[in-house]
Amino acid sequence: MTATPIAPTSADHELYPSRGFLHDTWVIARRGLLHMRRQPEQLSDATIQPVMFVLLFAYVFGGAIDVPGGGEYRQFLMGGIFAQTVVFTAFGVALSLASDRKNRAIDRFRSLPIARGALLGGHALTSLLKALLPITLMSLCGLLIGWRIESSLPEAIAGYVLLTSFAFAMIWVGILLGSVIATPEGVTGIAFSLLFPITFMASTFVPTSTMPGPLRVAAEWNPVTTLADALRILFGNPNTPIAVGDPWSIAHPILYTALWIVAIVGICAPVGVRAYEKSLAK
Repeated sequence: MTATPIAPTSADHELYPSRGFLHDTWVIARRGLLHMRRQPEQLSDATIQPVMFVLLFAYVFGGAIDVPGGGEYRQFLMGGIFAQTVVFTAFGVALSLASDRKNRAIDRFRSLPIARGALLGGHALTSLLKALLPITLMSLCGLLIGWRIESSLPEAIAGYVLLTSFAFAMIWVGILLGSVIATPEGVTGIAFSLLFPITFMASTFVPTSTMPGPLRVAAEWNPVTTLADALRILFGNPNTPIAVGDPWSIAHPILYTALWIVAIVGICAPVGVRAYEKSLAK
């Protein structure tokens, strides 16, 4: 029989008050970082998978895919690999949150005088810091296979800022999934089924011009496509030339991606928080 955690009383909060939202958020985030250090296999999705995709697509498919407008495929590839990897940021935070729900860690935290929202904030901060690891590794791996940033320093910085901002937006998608789906197994199945097709139905690995009609239309409005295209532009890498008749998303990939980031955070953050609080009441 599982014991029900005792909720803190007002007297408990007076004796052991919270030290503030920022402090409590960092405590939760540090816990997540310590778990990753003690269980390095948790980092496989942030280390092995991105590097594997870079090497496989660069050397297996690199000689078979032509980039419209010219340019080396390896230069074209990196924007797509970056985009795909940050989309999967949602998977990690959803899995962590669902694991804490399953092993009752959230109930134990609730028995402590912790600041409201610090648990979600800690998971979000951990995931954001974790997202920097594959971005760094992919950049180094890309340099090894011949990828180069051909733009100016401000443009390159803007590219990494856009990439990190999209990762932050996807973290809130993960928080929403982890709040709605109760088990890590459920998260694995549903998140993979949702996110994996989105990253391939885009210009991550091949230009959208090679896709059949309906799929091409969906890919052109897919924010993963515009993120990949925006990164190629900001990094000065080969990208499919903009043609007359292209949709607004393709003609303005940077702005379109930024609008998606704002929309994702604006919708998923409040909905995710409400879903999380609702899950605690069950």
